[in-house]
Amino acid sequence: MTMVSEWVSCLDKRPQDRSGQDLDVIYSRLKDVSAFEKFHPLLLQQICYFAYYEDLEKGVILFRQGDLGTNWYTVLSGTLEVQVSETGNEKDAVTLCTISPGTAFGESIVTNTPRHATVITLEYCELLRVEQKDFKLLWERNKQLVEGVFTSALSSLSRLDTKFRRVTEPKPKVQSAKLGLKHSGSNPALPITQTPSPKLLRAGQIIRTVLLTRAPGMIGDRKHHLRTYRRCMVGSELVDWMVQHTAGILTRSQAVGMWQALLEEGVIVHVCHEHYFKDLDLFYRFREDDEGVGTQPSSATKKESEEGLQESLTRLAQLGPDAVMRMVLRKHLQDRTCDDLEFIYEELLHIKALSHLSKMVKRELATVLMFEAHEKAGTVLFNQGDVGTSWYIILKGAVNVVIYGKGVVCTLHEGDDFGKLALVNDAPRAATIVLREDNCHFLRVDKDDFNRILRDVEANTVRLKEHGHDVLVLEKIPSKLPPQDGSAQTHYKYSVMAGTPEKMLEYLLESGMDNSQEEMPDTFLEDFILTHIIFMPSNHLCPTLMVHYHTRATNQGREQESGDFVLANKKRVVQFVQDWCHISREAFYDDPTIGAFLEELHNAVLEDCQYCDALNEEAKIIFQLRQRPVSLLQNRDFESNKTPTKRKRRPSPSPSRSPNRSPNRSPSHSIASLGTKSDSDILDDVKTIKADDDSIFKVFCADHSYSTLKLKMDTPVKDIISHAANKLCLGNDLVLCEVKSNGERVVFAEEDLGITTGLSVNGQIFLAPRKHLESLTPLPEQDGPTEGTTALELLSSKDMAYQMTVYDWELLNSMHEYEMIYLVCGRHRFNKISANLDRFLRRFNEVQWWVASEMCLMQALNKRVQLLKKFIKLAEHCREYHNMNTFFAIVMGLSNIAVSRLSQTWEKLPNKLKKLYSGFETLMDPSRNHRAYRMTVSKMEQPVIPFMPLLMKDITFTHEGNKTYFDGLVNFEKMHMIAQTLRTIRLCKNKPFDSNLLEVKNSEDLRYYVRSLKAIDNQRILTQMSHRLEPRRT
Repeated sequence: MTMVSEWVSCLDKRPQDRSGQDLDVIYSRLKDVSAFEKFHPLLLQQICYFAYYEDLEKGVILFRQGDLGTNWYTVLSGTLEVQVSETGNEKDAVTLCTISPGTAFGESIVTNTPRHATVITLEYCELLRVEQKDFKLLWERNKQLVEGVFTSALSSLSRLDTKFRRVTEPKPKVQSAKLGLKHSGSNPALPITQTPSPKLLRAGQIIRTVLLTRAPGMIGDRKHHLRTYRRCMVGSELVDWMVQHTAGILTRSQAVGMWQALLEEGVIVHVCHEHYFKDLDLFYRFREDDEGVGTQPSSATKKESEEGLQESLTRLAQLGPDAVMRMVLRKHLQDRTCDDLEFIYEELLHIKALSHLSKMVKRELATVLMFEAHEKAGTVLFNQGDVGTSWYIILKGAVNVVIYGKGVVCTLHEGDDFGKLALVNDAPRAATIVLREDNCHFLRVDKDDFNRILRDVEANTVRLKEHGHDVLVLEKIPSKLPPQDGSAQTHYKYSVMAGTPEKMLEYLLESGMDNSQEEMPDTFLEDFILTHIIFMPSNHLCPTLMVHYHTRATNQGREQESGDFVLANKKRVVQFVQDWCHISREAFYDDPTIGAFLEELHNAVLEDCQYCDALNEEAKIIFQLRQRPVSLLQNRDFESNKTPTKRKRRPSPSPSRSPNRSPNRSPSHSIASLGTKSDSDILDDVKTIKADDDSIFKVFCADHSYSTLKLKMDTPVKDIISHAANKLCLGNDLVLCEVKSNGERVVFAEEDLGITTGLSVNGQIFLAPRKHLESLTPLPEQDGPTEGTTALELLSSKDMAYQMTVYDWELLNSMHEYEMIYLVCGRHRFNKISANLDRFLRRFNEVQWWVASEMCLMQALNKRVQLLKKFIKLAEHCREYHNMNTFFAIVMGLSNIAVSRLSQTWEKLPNKLKKLYSGFETLMDPSRNHRAYRMTVSKMEQPVIPFMPLLMKDITFTHEGNKTYFDGLVNFEKMHMIAQTLRTIRLCKNKPFDSNLLEVKNSEDLRYYVRSLKAIDNQRILTQMSHRLEPRRT
């Protein structure tokens, strides 16, 4: 069994039996004890050799007044009381003071004088003890080292009035002082709050009860090093238990996080209060057992705990990742491992206040950031006029900013920062910061570290200037590769932080085209191409490339050198264009500007080939680029490597009708009675929507009359208004808007384009005078179906999941990554459509509402339970097929309040499926920016269909949280982050999906069904239906 405290076991050995490793272990522990702060290392090493460990329970008399001294002591933890009697009678004794952790006493043993006071333990105490003979030896050997240390730490016991100057007068105990460490406030083994939250306290009580009921042997008395630890548990056994009983917990590290969530609030503790929760054979106790008030649970408590166990475990699974992060941040800086630093760095990527900082600065911050927590609202962090000592970032909670004479001027929330200005300007605090909420958590950077990082940033920043202005800003990063010349000198590589578009392109052509020698190839080239449409569109990039191609040498060197420079420059331009085509794919060929540029470049290369054979290969490359690959002409099968299939047109059966169906609602549908488009369109493989494709759609008036328009996909809204107004004979001052099924109206901007594919599931386009906008109402058919799919319960969940995955894969492949930029930054800015992305995002909403609709349309309870089972299995099969988009849509559909409130339905769900669904919820946990999902997807093999709304959130946050330009320069750190999101999409599509992987029965019918789902997307209607199915219990 692993030692409870390794340093204690080393101290238990006789001095002559202690090895060098034992002494190192002891020294590493004692150097953090405040009593030894001023000790010379040589003196402390000798104490490590002679000292013994001793622990005493409450009420033990260490020595009495008048006794001859035999030992010198240092307090490691706990508190002792010093009593003195003028008469020598214990009954007359009065308390002189208390001794707290970090105090040394007992030097009277040097002069063999009697003790002048009685010392009694007030609580469980840990002491370091040096026997008299050894202490005298230390005193004689190290007189120069001990003078001013022992005597200044504590004066002679014969002078009680000045004794224990380092010990404070009687005062309340401080929790963070328990171990006597210099940085105990940041010790991850200690709670961050004095009182646990009610929910976590309840979770701990439930788990303790269940352990005592199901596995009573896990909580018991255990012996280690001749000492008995009462009512304790073993860390590794607790992890085993948690993994076995918590759905969705895939790794032991996740279980560790769950126990750490309990430990950081004091629900469980390490028996010696020295370790945060570790998957080792260390001893831990529940709070009540540690306080000695633990009791055996009653029968009623056992039953109640069994019922609440899963809910408690689910809550802990959600809190675990945050608890691990706080634990890492509370470690001493020197104790953080490389994995810890990487973990912190990944968290910093999602903090709003740090979004503008470079990757290198964030990595530096990961080494110095500290965690700080405050319990009570109203606590003042610092006052206006105080000297600035730290920079703060809010992790949890909110603070008020108060200025004298003005009161509260603003409130800062999670992700905001404060306190930086006083450090930058070395000025007093400009405001007072007061906690607005209880239990606020902060990241803190102290002034020295802040200034050092600022100096390092400036030292590692290279600025290129032209005409007195910055044109390129580079960050110098140490290279991990050994220098080619064999020297020991550190070599550096450079990362682009900002620059003008022209200068960044020049730098890329000169130094960024070949990074194959790097240990981690720079993504500058790919990032530039993936994001150039934001800062350097093709009508700017293409002419600039031609200028570079025709560049002549400006130096006055030898003719041969000039010729080599010109030739190399031409080749680099051709290589860039080839990489551009490879990365941009079909978007490269869809741009007429690039087509004209290719022709011009081809002619220039052919002309140069007449004088230089060295460019013949480049001429072949350009010629091949001009021949658009057949795979790009065939509906993006450049990605999937398959030929699109034309499905045989099938007859459309009459829809099944319910005799009591409302005339204003859509009928129920069977597998063979769906569709608003033609059947052949639905069954065909998904094709990429192009800007010049025709779009046929209806535009409604307030009286629900309509006109059908046929316009190009990229038709602007103002032109749609013009065409529709002419056909509907409407006047001026018209607005085009979407009216959703719930009555919500969304007005389209006149400059927007490609709006027909971005409607909600049952949304319709309306045109009306601006003053009559409020009169628009949804169409009756927008309410959706009135009955569920009649044969849904007969379908195979696995087959359905497969067909849904095939469809989603086609939708994903039909869109280009650039469409995400078009949608987030504004389609009108690029005059581009995002129709394929709109269609994919709409599919997510369609599936989500379809799940909720089918559940609420199922009248019979037993059939509704069967349908719930089917949807859970469907979600699991989607996850097996790596279709995370539909997986999330299904689970979110089941999480809809209209479905989740159906308690009678959920109660009848088998425990196995309840546990499976609980695992789904854990995977969907949004904490720490959906860390659980991101970790799961990172371990999946391609192809993967990602959770698209999350990627849209990522790119939206990056765009809105970071400026595109700083001082006239492109903020390329922002481009790096946008490109990383786009690269995620590219990586998911890295391998083709095998559409013939599974032989599906009735594949035509099933394929037709999953591609034409019908749903109710009005939450009010769904909620009303839900209450009719299962009325609220009184």
